[in-house]
Amino acid sequence: MKKILLLSDTHSHIDDTILKYVEQADEIWHAGDIGDLQVTDTLKKYKPLRAVYGNIDGAEARLEFPLHNRFMCEEVSVWITHIGGYPGKYNPNIKAEMQANPPQLFICGHSHILKVMFDKKHNLLHMNPGACGKSGFHQVRTMLRFVIEGDKIKDLEIIELGKRV
Repeated sequence: MKKILLLSDTHSHIDDTILKYVEQADEIWHAGDIGDLQVTDTLKKYKPLRAVYGNIDGAEARLEFPLHNRFMCEEVSVWITHIGGYPGKYNPNIKAEMQANPPQLFICGHSHILKVMFDKKHNLLHMNPGACGKSGFHQVRTMLRFVIEGDKIKDLEIIELGKRV
């Protein structure tokens, strides 16, 4: 069993409220737009980190993190990318791979809009945790946490970090 904290679009922001939830997780997953690598360096001090770079991330982040991160967690195949779209509106750059080899859990960021939905066509769960940074148009900073146990994704929670100030 793994307790996952999923965040995205930090845009160089990390704070004690985020770190409180980091301490409760087994792994941290970041869906891109990290900003300053001090964010991921801080997260790695607490827990194992899986991340991808986003469109605002520079050369350092692109050297450290991939554009696409595909892996197994327990018995669940996971695909994290920053600009992925959502069921029915996937990014054209990933459509072929999504058709040929869909994951069970598809995660992206970028939109700053929290969205969790099941894709019946590809038989997968799509997650976008919204944005937990302070840059962007979102009104409320959000993250997701959930548990992966065997081949099950369960106990999904939305974490609201308050208004973007």
